[in-house]
Amino acid sequence: MEEIQSQSDNYRSSSSSASSPASRVPSSNFFYLRKPGSLRQPISFEDSPEWEDTEIDVRLEEAGDSINIATPASPSLSKLNSGSLPSPPLPEGAIFARKIAGASVVWKDLTVTIKGKRKYSDKVVKSSNGYALPGTMTVIMGPAKSGKSTLLRAIAGRLHSSAKMYGEVFVNGTKLHLPYGSYGFVERETTLIGSLTVREFLYYSALLQLPGFFCQKKSVVEDAIYAMSLVDYADKLIGGHCYMKGLPSGERRRVTIARELVMRPHILFIDEPLYHLDSQLAWVVEYNILCLRNNLADLKGDDFPRLQKERRDTKQDSSVSALLMMVTLKKLASTGCTLIFTINQSSTEVFGLFDRICLLSNGNTLFFGETLACLQHFSNAGFPCPIMQSPSDHFLRAINTDFDRIIAMCKNWQDDHGDFSSVNMDTAVAIRTLEATYKSSVDAAAVETMIMKLTEKEGPLLKSKGKASSGTRIAVLTWRSLLIMSREWKYFWLRLVLCMLFTLCVGTVFSGLGHSLSSVVTRVAAIFVFVSFTSLLSIAGVPAHLKEIKIHACEESNQHSGALVFLLGQLLASIPFLFLISVSSSLIFYFLVGLRDEFSLLMYFVLNFFTCLLVNEGLTLAVASIWQDTFWSILTLVCIHVLMMLSAGYFRLRNLLPGPVWTYPVSYIAFHTYAIQGLLENEYIGTSFAVGQVRSISGYQALRSAYDISPNSNSKWGNLLVLFLMAVGYRILVFVLLRFRGRKYVFACRFFQCSDNTSDAR
Repeated sequence: MEEIQSQSDNYRSSSSSASSPASRVPSSNFFYLRKPGSLRQPISFEDSPEWEDTEIDVRLEEAGDSINIATPASPSLSKLNSGSLPSPPLPEGAIFARKIAGASVVWKDLTVTIKGKRKYSDKVVKSSNGYALPGTMTVIMGPAKSGKSTLLRAIAGRLHSSAKMYGEVFVNGTKLHLPYGSYGFVERETTLIGSLTVREFLYYSALLQLPGFFCQKKSVVEDAIYAMSLVDYADKLIGGHCYMKGLPSGERRRVTIARELVMRPHILFIDEPLYHLDSQLAWVVEYNILCLRNNLADLKGDDFPRLQKERRDTKQDSSVSALLMMVTLKKLASTGCTLIFTINQSSTEVFGLFDRICLLSNGNTLFFGETLACLQHFSNAGFPCPIMQSPSDHFLRAINTDFDRIIAMCKNWQDDHGDFSSVNMDTAVAIRTLEATYKSSVDAAAVETMIMKLTEKEGPLLKSKGKASSGTRIAVLTWRSLLIMSREWKYFWLRLVLCMLFTLCVGTVFSGLGHSLSSVVTRVAAIFVFVSFTSLLSIAGVPAHLKEIKIHACEESNQHSGALVFLLGQLLASIPFLFLISVSSSLIFYFLVGLRDEFSLLMYFVLNFFTCLLVNEGLTLAVASIWQDTFWSILTLVCIHVLMMLSAGYFRLRNLLPGPVWTYPVSYIAFHTYAIQGLLENEYIGTSFAVGQVRSISGYQALRSAYDISPNSNSKWGNLLVLFLMAVGYRILVFVLLRFRGRKYVFACRFFQCSDNTSDAR
């Protein structure tokens, strides 16, 4: 304790000197700390009086689905930065009652453990207490790997199967019960469909989520567009196209939130709503790289001002997007929705919009309460916020251990304002001081009192809003996939062009073969090249399939879709395009090579090649589902196709292949074998070739030395049946992989992948 006290005194002296009245510069943007209810009275940081506990009257009505809350009236942006946005002249201490169709959320003694997640402890979140009320914004803030996302998932009941949760979560006074449609959860990493407009994307999401008529869902979509301020972008493609840019990152983030709003949830959980909107981290990384590259001693005098200017230019756009996002969420909260989200850091204006803050570091709760009270808490612990510094930056600077490494790198360097950091206290000591101060503070006691009030009486249970039927979801996914495939040229149109060009090349190379006995071997080679390499071209669809799988994973996590629904919708949507590829390629090859001129034989050729494409599509989906990575999926598919081509019976007859591996099982699981065998039987069974003037041999005998086929005239239909069963089998395999993804088989796959694919607890 003596060490903590001595370092606290050093920190207090440095911070006090930085924020002393003598060193202040008059500005309209310096910070004020106000007592709740006193909207006009500015109070300096070091002269802040002790706050009185502000009572919040929460009454749960048994008869209705609402909660009455009486809160002190305070403007959204008047908590901080009063010079930029002045507060309206409201009577001091004015109280108003608001009837809200929302839900209160309470978490009590919440502990989450994930085995092997951290070296020093399995506890990612440790004994966290807090609550969120309807019509308010509760933010979980902390540095990277502090447990923010894990705490958010624990409250929402969406922890991974490897995590264990201890403690209790209450919704409206009852233990955790969040039925479908009562809450929404927005992931940090989400996948949008770039070939759809904002209105189309939300409309299809509404069709997947909500039961009822189409006209009712249109009004819900328009409400979500208006709520997230997307009216100007409603008819714009999310991903853009060749001559038009897509939506900026801020608008994309708002689209992901709007997707959850079509259910009109009582509670909305958002993991990093400002993800990709903050340039601070990028600037720090760029500066550190520049320091390392020049060894800090050779840093030019104009490098740092240049970086500062670039930071200001990029930060201006990101700050506007972040502020617009938070103002939009604040407007959403004013309608009665309970908002709980995580955030890494924020600007001063954004910080002023928060109602309550839960500050985490290494899983420990350093503070929970109103945002202004957090400033007072840091001041009481000996860490007052300097006047010209953002509160969130000050909080993270005090509790983020990464800054220790930065200061160690730059300890011999000074900028125009003096030291690189005015904080001369170890962050580990600061964290222990803040945690000890909070546990013995009035704020912690107030939180416990509020938790008791919210849990002592059960409120109304949240009701499920119903789901769309499986048939409706299959129809919606089929139509949406058709629309996506028709708009994304790299999905099937590029494959169609490639297959036609390749078939044209093969057809011209093997044209004019005739129907003599000497042309049999060459025709076998033409059919083998056609089947093998057109199937190999299907690998071009791997990126599109991976995107489909990611979209499905995002929708399935929110119960908008299922594995079977996704597979059926994707299959039905791909059939027209695959049939178009098979017809166009087959016609070009069939007539250029000069196969038998019979309509029934041509139709079998088209049907055989179409089934072969279906099998190949299922194989591609299965490999993409396993790896979920473009590089490894393409590499695996190329290896599989090469092995299947080697064992297909063209380079060496199947009965002459080595038995243990190549015959059993490789040649039997290679779809090339059955496709080529069926096409050759379709061409040569029932034909004969003259040998001299007297003797003739059958087509089977002429082909026997070049390829192994069956003499039965109906065997080609057996090969077609095997191809159809393979197509069904691969789809079943994809269903199993999607249904049980995230389990042990993923660990074996990720062993070969980059560490970027793993998600750390934030």
